[in-house]
Amino acid sequence: MQTNNPSSRGFIIVLTATILWSTTGPLISYLVKTYELPSLVLAFWRDLFVAFGMLVGLLIFSRKLFALDRSHWGFMVWYGVSLAVFNSMWTFSVQYNGAAVATVLAFSSPAMTAVLSYLVFKERFSVVKIISIALSFVGTILVAGAHDPAMWKLNPLGIIFGLMTGLMFAIYNLQGKAASDKQIDSWTALLYSFAFASFFLFFFNIGSDLFITKQPALSNLSWLGNSLPGWGLLFFLGVAPTLGGFGLYTLSIRYLSPTVSNLVATLEPVFTAVWSYFFLSEMMNGVQLGGSLLLMLGVILLRTADRS
Repeated sequence: MQTNNPSSRGFIIVLTATILWSTTGPLISYLVKTYELPSLVLAFWRDLFVAFGMLVGLLIFSRKLFALDRSHWGFMVWYGVSLAVFNSMWTFSVQYNGAAVATVLAFSSPAMTAVLSYLVFKERFSVVKIISIALSFVGTILVAGAHDPAMWKLNPLGIIFGLMTGLMFAIYNLQGKAASDKQIDSWTALLYSFAFASFFLFFFNIGSDLFITKQPALSNLSWLGNSLPGWGLLFFLGVAPTLGGFGLYTLSIRYLSPTVSNLVATLEPVFTAVWSYFFLSEMMNGVQLGGSLLLMLGVILLRTADRS
């Protein structure tokens, strides 16, 4: 592979991001099952630790990346809002639908990204992309096990939250492309988007405490108490797979279109299954292996057409 080619470089970057991202599922599953950590609380600390990791990283390696043009502050606020809503919709979708169906609904985002990219950036909507989207979606259904009718006991709120997850990730993709077009460095964009997302998730948690759980405001944010292993794992989740995954994914959009980056990211369930096998002793069945092949076929088809 010619890594001097911007497209090849973009594929390597987004594939690495996807591998890092794929470790978040088993880590989150362990945190939720072991500590019964509320979803919004987990999302807040995860985003805050990402922002903290970026802050420390830039202080050490490149302080000039803190600079953000005054005209871009409004854009970054909305970038953070989108990320906060995306994380919230995802946690609620898992709550209402279960992980398998939520994953399928979330991976409606490649199709939504393709349509929005066509409308906003006039990105060419080729036949190859349509086929790749279809293969990725079917593959995700099979890997997630959502082909089983028993998995589709949805309610209207569940459907709304699931589709909103896909829509918000599609919007996050396009905002990453817009940030690149505005010449905002990908690491600068990552710092401020997660910082603002943490800010908004802080207030989402207050709202949850007051109107949903009926707990004293902010009481759930200290859910882990003095559990050092719990805090350590949550911190690792934020500064390693989340920071690395989002950082490299945002960087990949500099070299690839949002649709292509998003389609490559649909390989995440495959890598998640691999990590789950090694760390949680979970094995994929034949149908899930077939879905994995479809996911990989979609990405290979897209890559072959791109090289042509």
